[in-house]
Amino acid sequence: MRDLSDDDDDRLAARRRVIGDRIRDERLRQNQTQEALYLAAGIARYTLQRAEAGADVQVSTLQRIAAALDIQLTDLVR
Repeated sequence: MRDLSDDDDDRLAARRRVIGDRIRDERLRQNQTQEALYLAAGIARYTLQRAEAGADVQVSTLQRIAAALDIQLTDLVR
């Protein structure tokens, strides 16, 4: 097993931002507000805001968001 470097941390952070952008883009494409999405997903507003901002969120949270958007989780994380 190898230790993650600062470069790896930067790549992971960039990847999370891409996922957050995909969530926001799909939400807007569907003409949904953040409120409609976080209520449909059964998560807190703050959690959705963090996910869209590219913060570290749990896979189960991403699954809830994907389900509420009626898309596959793989569409968010590809």
